[in-house]
Amino acid sequence: MKIKAKKSLGQHFLNSEGVVSDIVSAASISKTDTIVEIGPGRGVLTEKLLISAKCVVAIEKDSRLVFFLQEKFAKDIKRGRFVLINEDILKFNPSNHKVLATGYKLVANIPYYITGKILRLFLENDSRPQKMVLLVQKEVANRIVADDQKESILSMSVKTYGTPLFIREVSASCFTPQPKVDSAVLAIENISGIVFSEINKDVFFNILKTGFSQKRKQLKNNLLKIKNEEKIVVAFSVCNIPKNTRAEDLTMKDWLCLAKKL
Repeated sequence: MKIKAKKSLGQHFLNSEGVVSDIVSAASISKTDTIVEIGPGRGVLTEKLLISAKCVVAIEKDSRLVFFLQEKFAKDIKRGRFVLINEDILKFNPSNHKVLATGYKLVANIPYYITGKILRLFLENDSRPQKMVLLVQKEVANRIVADDQKESILSMSVKTYGTPLFIREVSASCFTPQPKVDSAVLAIENISGIVFSEINKDVFFNILKTGFSQKRKQLKNNLLKIKNEEKIVVAFSVCNIPKNTRAEDLTMKDWLCLAKKL
């Protein structure tokens, strides 16, 4: 059964066994693991996940592919090792699924146009994954790990919850149809929301977003939109932040300190 990719759903089917193997390896999957896969497509990655994991829960929006996958993995569905959910991933809530209550890992080739929304959906959820291994745009992966030492609101938002790692580059030729950009395997490890036991999440993200609101401006000038100058000067002094610093130069430790002092 030949299924053509839908551009409207951002579908680019992975066709490289080598990349699939590297994704599974990066996820460090054991026979006790439950895996959540977003957009399984034709099931190339799913096959390998089912070999390594206890159970795979796949969320697929495309009804054509749901029928295809139901037939392809009929035996695994019958055994309870493969759970297929026909749903928009942005409407999915892992907290509502008992099979994920004891923990899970998120491993997927995701639609690139909703990368930010997927990261936020799972990292900010009360039922966070233990680990994430995702195929994303190479440029996005580089921004998240901040390989140029310049942080962004995206990199800081991810690092608030875990440790991002650039696993490998993936050529456009590894997909059908080929995307216009190269991709990368990104892992996020040590996931937790422990920092928000010490600071208010809304306060932290308000300061973070305001600080990055105008990147060319000094951080102090951006923060004047929400805090008075005297308080900012004191906070900078306590946190050992130079007065002419820009948002991109701050570390996670700096942002956490500011959130506590402002």
